[in-house]
Formats: sequence, C-alpha cells, structure tokens
Amino acid sequence: MKTKVSIMDEKAIARAITRIANEIIEKNKGIKNVVLVGVKTRGVPFAKRLGKKIEEIEGQTINVYELDITLYRDDLSKKSIEPSINEPFSGQIDKKIVVLVDDVIYTGRTTRAALDAMSEKGRPKKVQLAVLIDRGHREIPIRPDFVGKNVPTSKDEIVDVNFIEIDSFDEVRIK
Repeated sequence: MKTKVSIMDEKAIARAITRIANEIIEKNKGIKNVVLVGVKTRGVPFAKRLGKKIEEIEGQTINVYELDITLYRDDLSKKSIEPSINEPFSGQIDKKIVVLVDDVIYTGRTTRAALDAMSEKGRPKKVQLAVLIDRGHREIPIRPDFVGKNVPTSKDEIVDVNFIEIDSFDEVRIK
C-alpha cells in the first residue's frame, strides 16, 4: 500500500511525547504509584520513551512494563497461539496508577484485550490510557486520557507508526 501522507516526523513525535509525559505528571500530581505498561509491539518503545521523558522531568525513575495481549485478542484464532510464560510484572501493578500505552487507538478492541490481560497481572488502583494517535472509529466505548494527535481517517486507511527501535526511523504515516 502506498504512503498517502506523512503526519508526524521525528520532531513531532518527540514533542508529543514531551507533552504527554507532562500531562501524565500533572494529572497524577507527580509519579508516585504510577507505572507505565506498553502494549506490544509499538506501545513498548512509546512507553519506554515516555518513561525516559518523565524521568528527565521528575528526576525519578518510573517503572515501565511490557504487555503481550496476543492471547486476549478477539480477532485471532486462539488455537494457533502458544501462551507466553513470561509474566514480568505480575503483582507489580496492584494498587498502582497504571498508564496503559499504545501507539494507535482505532476500534478500542486492542485496549479491551489489554485490560483483560492486565486484570490477570494484578488489580490497579486506576488505569489511564495514553496513545500517540487516535484515529476514531470506536466499536467499544473506550477513550484515551492522553493523545499525541487526533487523526481523522477513513476505515480504508491505515495508520503506520514507525519507531527507530523497531523500524530504524521515526514517522507516522497514513497509507
């Protein structure tokens, strides 16, 4: 599929991360009892970058965890999936404010799967959602608390988020 338009470059992504990091700190009156949970795949580098930016601002480390939601998705055949035995943060989110981090929110189904997966890892005090791109078209009533950019799209378009950690460059494109 051809790239239609580039909507965020490296600098725009960095600015969005700085703004979201500040919003997380402000909304939670600091980062005491706050953890970040990145949804694999591209929510992870986004969460790590947010964590680094929050650390720069607050002078404190914030825990960043990875969440694999493969087994909780409702659009994949569960028969063909091997369960992951790695549970690096079980119990680490109990009574914490969890900021669930993903690159794009579309229908809300990925976020619903992430909430289901997280419920097996502990019982957070509160869950907030941070996304780099909100493209609309929700099928489930889920709304992000922190958004890098709202991008109205058609259902035929694809929002392609690239992070240097995975793709060797930073850019958000519509295809």
